[in-house]
Amino acid sequence: MPDFDAARRHMVDSQLKPNQVLEGRVSQAMAEVPREAFLPEALADVAYVDEDLPIAPGRYLMEPMVFARLLQAAAIEPDDVVLDLGCGTGYSTAVLARLAATVVAVEPDPDLRERAIQAMARMGADNTAIVDGDLGAGTPGHGPYNAIILNGAAEEIPDGLRNQLADGGRLVAVQVQNRVGKAMVIERYGDVFGTRELFDAATPLLPGFTSQQGFVF
Repeated sequence: MPDFDAARRHMVDSQLKPNQVLEGRVSQAMAEVPREAFLPEALADVAYVDEDLPIAPGRYLMEPMVFARLLQAAAIEPDDVVLDLGCGTGYSTAVLARLAATVVAVEPDPDLRERAIQAMARMGADNTAIVDGDLGAGTPGHGPYNAIILNGAAEEIPDGLRNQLADGGRLVAVQVQNRVGKAMVIERYGDVFGTRELFDAATPLLPGFTSQQGFVF
């Protein structure tokens, strides 16, 4: 039986800290949440490798370093309300529950959503709500949000998601353009949105965030 506690500590020391994850609350949250519990049983032994891991066809747990750096860029405060898009089996939601006051997670896959709901119940994460919905549409009825997290890459970020940010809010994601992924943060200042690129990231696309290609004649 692997020593998962040691594996989590090693993840923090060898993957997060050397890659500029210096926010103690992010590292502590990821050191506490058992990543192996959110993976298929056959993948539990590799839960802490530095790569994306499949949880369902076309769906992944994001590489720990990329996820941690996105969380750090989101600058989540203890009284924040966070929107977690594509939560899958709930790993991201469990980590966010330790950082924010309230986490609203959207997961359209019914099997993944049920697993996430059960995981939150086991962990006593009573500041979370996991709902069905279109990932690209978000959940405006629960907003506005101080932070929005995309659990996967996007070719486009819908304007409707940006508009769900509170004033001063941050949306973090990996955006793919010309097959190159760049982690970035979108920040809202009133009706103005600013974008900053953070680092390169080869993250799988999240369903619902592909570009709408027009007809070519």
